[in-house]
Parts: sequence; C-alpha cells; structure tokens
Amino acid sequence: MSELKDKEEQYSIFLKYKESSKDEDKNLTETLKKVVIVFLIVVLGVCVSFVINNYEEIKSYILNFTQIKIADIKEAQKADLTPSKFNFKMLNRYQNILLLGVDSNGPNTLPYSGVRSDTIIILSVDVYGKSLNAISVPRDSKVYLADEHGIQKINAAYAIGGIDLTKKTIEETLGIKIHNYVVVNAEGVRKLIDTIGGVPVHIDNSMHYRDFSGKLNINFSKGDYVLNGQEAEEFLRFRKDSLGDIGRVHRQQKFIKALIEQVKSPETLRKIPEALKIASLYTRTDLNLYQMSQYAALAREIDLNKVEFMMLPGAPNKKGIISYWILDPDKTQQAINRLIYRKKIEMAKDDISIGILYSKDKELEAFSLKEQLKSSGYDVNCIGKSSQIRSSEIVGFNNQITKDMIKAMQRNAPEISTFGYTHNPIRTLCNTSDIVITLKGDELI
Repeated sequence: MSELKDKEEQYSIFLKYKESSKDEDKNLTETLKKVVIVFLIVVLGVCVSFVINNYEEIKSYILNFTQIKIADIKEAQKADLTPSKFNFKMLNRYQNILLLGVDSNGPNTLPYSGVRSDTIIILSVDVYGKSLNAISVPRDSKVYLADEHGIQKINAAYAIGGIDLTKKTIEETLGIKIHNYVVVNAEGVRKLIDTIGGVPVHIDNSMHYRDFSGKLNINFSKGDYVLNGQEAEEFLRFRKDSLGDIGRVHRQQKFIKALIEQVKSPETLRKIPEALKIASLYTRTDLNLYQMSQYAALAREIDLNKVEFMMLPGAPNKKGIISYWILDPDKTQQAINRLIYRKKIEMAKDDISIGILYSKDKELEAFSLKEQLKSSGYDVNCIGKSSQIRSSEIVGFNNQITKDMIKAMQRNAPEISTFGYTHNPIRTLCNTSDIVITLKGDELI
C-alpha cells in the first residue's frame, strides 16, 4: 500500500472501515466498562497463588512441560525451580509484558478473531531491582498502525492483525520492546467472580441506572454488599454520577483492592484450582509454565505498595463523530522514561502545589492538614468542601509526581500515611494543583 499523504483521505478510509464494521462496533461499545482490568488481575492473582501454594503438585508437570532443556540456563539453575527463589536469568533487565483484554463478537463466533482490545496495559518488570510498574494505554489513542494500516484507534490493531500487529504498533509508537503477552477474554469475568464466592464492597452512594446497550439494570442503595459476577459488572459499568468516568475509575480501583484481599483469603485459596481452570479458558499467552513460576517467585519479593500505575497522558479530541485520545508526545516520553526505564525525577517541595477537598464533617481535619503541610514547606493553593468525594485518597495530576514524593509528603503528614495514591492525566477538582488530597467523612454537603 502506498503511503497516504492527505490526512483527509486517511480519515475517509477510516470512516469507511468504521461503516463496514458497525455491527461489531455496536457490540463493542463501551466495553472498557466490562471489568476486563479486574479479570486481568484475577488471572494473574490466581496463577501466582496457585503456583506458590501448589508447587510440589505441579513441579513434575513443569519439568515435563519444559523438558528441563533451556539452553541459556545453567544446570545448577535448572535444579532449583522453587518459587521461593527467583533465578530466571534474562538478557534484558526490564521485561515488558503486554496485557490485553478483548471482548466477544457474540455467541458462535471465534473468541479471539476480529475483536478489539479495549484494555491495553504494559506491565514493566525490573527483574534486578525487583520492581513493578504498569502503564495503561487508552483504547481510543490515535496512532499510525504498523505495516501501513494508516491512522486508527490503537484498539483496532488486534481486530486487524491480532497480537503481532498490536505488539508492533505499540513498540513503534512508544519506542519500547514487548517481550511477552497475555490476552484475556472478558466473557469469563462473571463466572470467575462467582467461582471465588463474590467480592465484598461498600457502596458509598445509591446507584440507579438502566443500561440498555449492556442489558443491565443497575440498582444499588448505599450499604455493604458481596457482589456476584453480574452485580460486579453493574457496579463497575455505572458512571451516571457527577464524576462520570472519573467516578467509575475510582470504583474500579476500590473493587480491585477488595478483589485482591478476597483472592488472598483462605476460603478463596481453596477455590483457586477451579478458578484457574476457568481463567485458562479465556487466556492466551506466550509465557510457559516455567516462566510463570519464576514470575510468581519474583512477585513474592516485590513490595506491592511501591507499584506505580499511570495512564498515558494526553487529551480527548473529536473529529466528526469519532472520539480520539491524542497522546502528548513529551509527557508520554517522560512517562516511558520513568515507569519503563526507572529514570529518577527530582522535584522540590515548593515546586509542588497541593489541593485539599473535604466532606462537610472533615473541615477541622482539612485545615489542620493544610497547616501541617505548609509548615513542612509545601504550597497548598486550593482548599474547599466538595460533595463529589467518594474516598479518602491522594490523586496526582502532574506526571512528574512519583511515589517517592508521595511517601515524603505522607511522612510529613502521618494522618494521610494510609491513603492510596492514583495518577490521573486529566486535571480535575482543584484545577491548578499538582496533587489533590480528598478527605471523606460521613456527611456530604
């Protein structure tokens, strides 16, 4: 195919492609809301837990599967495969694993053919430094697909050329190497959650909405729940509140934390073999069992509290009826340097602006926190009440904010030392603050 020179011609071709696949698009609309990221975490969690807790039972199978003949591993290393010790020698210090969540085109269709990847995560493992970072690539990111497929949303790569085209496009767009991949199908999410006995969560505010496209009737009142698979999907797809997608992301993170705790419980561990069978039906990967056992060993040595998760920075843009996420080249490169290559960023206290938002009954705590941070050298440039607070947390809107900076701030203000940290590429709430701390109480305004 000759190179297209006129951008309008490129968009015309793209629109024709969209028209020819409109039935597919109808089924795939808003599939990011279908909890694929949760499924990814469950798959990885049950694999790690199963290998660690049942190693002796599967050891002989691992040896047979790999035939104990790995050319680049010494005999001494082959003799010790116990997950309590990581000994998998790799040529590259940083191993990048591409995690894709794909949807289904409906019953009686091939599960991994012609479908889009609506969750795209790059998991970066520092095998020597024993650290883990994750980069989320927005599904609507506007890119040039590899092999002269023109301008498309990045999630179209899997539908057009499968895992090979997706890997090549990400490598060319971000300038990194993808070493392995894991692809999961979202159809097993509900079955998997049901298998582990549901996930306990507290719902802060009532949620009522009829989702006709997803055929869901979302109807929750404030309170404690143990969500089954169907209810979990409803909880995570809901976004008809004042926070929209941001509120949905917060609920997603809350659910993930509860899910991890559930997977770690003794009751759930007994169900892991059954859950693993279900997960295997909806997973494709080029990792063999030996590699997975070694990553399981490494996982035991990683401090999960230091894991950083970032969405590639950019801004929304619309061309006609098509919505794109336009990646910011400079900020994207900064994110790659920091999360993939672990480049250190130095930022002085007085260069960081902090906002504090609080529920009605947290006013005294908020102003006490403000004075404590100011006395420690921080610039608090925003403070106020908000009815949109869903949890007590720390949110960073500047992609130069690191976990080390957050930890330093928490040391200066112990009352927020247990607050979780998330990064949001779009500035919201206190629009001039690099970091916003939210204090949730029992009363809203």
